[in-house]
Amino acid sequence: MTTADPEKQLVGHSGAGPDAPGDPMISVRGLWKVFGAREKRVRDLMDSPDARLPREELREKTGMTAAVRDVGFDVAPGEVFVVMGLSGSGKSTLIRCMSRLIEPTAGRVVLDGEDVGAAGPRRLREIRRHKVAMVFQHFGLLPHRQVIDNVAYGLEIQGVGRAERHARAREILALVGLDGHDASYPDQLSGGMQQRVGLARALAVDPAVLFFDEPFSALDPLIRRDMQNEVIRLHHEVGKTLVFITHDLAEALKLGDRIALMRDGEIVQTGRPEDLVGSPADDYVADFVRDVPKAGVLTLRYLARPAGPGEGGAGAELPGTTLVRDALRASLSDENPLRVVEDGELVGVVDRAAVISVIAAGGER
Repeated sequence: MTTADPEKQLVGHSGAGPDAPGDPMISVRGLWKVFGAREKRVRDLMDSPDARLPREELREKTGMTAAVRDVGFDVAPGEVFVVMGLSGSGKSTLIRCMSRLIEPTAGRVVLDGEDVGAAGPRRLREIRRHKVAMVFQHFGLLPHRQVIDNVAYGLEIQGVGRAERHARAREILALVGLDGHDASYPDQLSGGMQQRVGLARALAVDPAVLFFDEPFSALDPLIRRDMQNEVIRLHHEVGKTLVFITHDLAEALKLGDRIALMRDGEIVQTGRPEDLVGSPADDYVADFVRDVPKAGVLTLRYLARPAGPGEGGAGAELPGTTLVRDALRASLSDENPLRVVEDGELVGVVDRAAVISVIAAGGER
């Protein structure tokens, strides 16, 4: 994320993603969560054609509900990975399986090089205390404790002394814009401020990964927008790996470096926001993104074509993450195609006609 205005930064804001170097921070392979059957029947289901039946048909035929079906993906260090879907799609069950708040039926989750599924009870507690923090829709603050002690709670569980944990808590409160509220109690704060306390509590333990399970869905629209901007700002400052669950497409497009869209426990498509909006995998995804203003999501790297003879040295030069709407003025001011660069290298060019076509298309395919 390079801009100081998070409201304008809809895509590609962290620079992390599938092309980021090194091993993934999170690797999920063959993850299943099936409710309502003994393990042997579940194993039989996973290997049968019934596993692909629509959810209601599967439940009627087998008595089992497959909340998560054979899900796999990687999350790069420092990436904001958004899992999006309608109610009942399996997204919240997925994130709970990843942290083993719910035990997966099958599959593997590797977090920062460690197999979470192989961890015993003591090691799992250590992972939750030091490597992972979660922010939920319901803030879960301790009403009888002051804000500073709510923020420092995770450090207290770790055994950190009072003076040290309070000093850390004050640093984080300032980071999330709650400087001076350390002596307040949760019921003295607005909903948005309480969610900031929850966010500060998660950040205080300095985790490698932050899990967000629809944290802003209960907030008023204006407060929700402010909290989204706060997440973008904090991600820019602290650079944590984020897995963010939401049912809100606009929120997913605004926050995500990549988005996984779920339906009936399966991932239908994974990609950058511009991939889902510009190249939906099927009619379900196309219907999901039909009304999205494409010029505010599609980027120059998505539109770029190989440079032809003589096109590599002329035309305005813009980063590949530039939104099409933000490239219109440069495109209209120069007859030459725009030169699209990433990491100092020319990756292609974009014609004026392509820019105007996306602007004119609006929210329709």
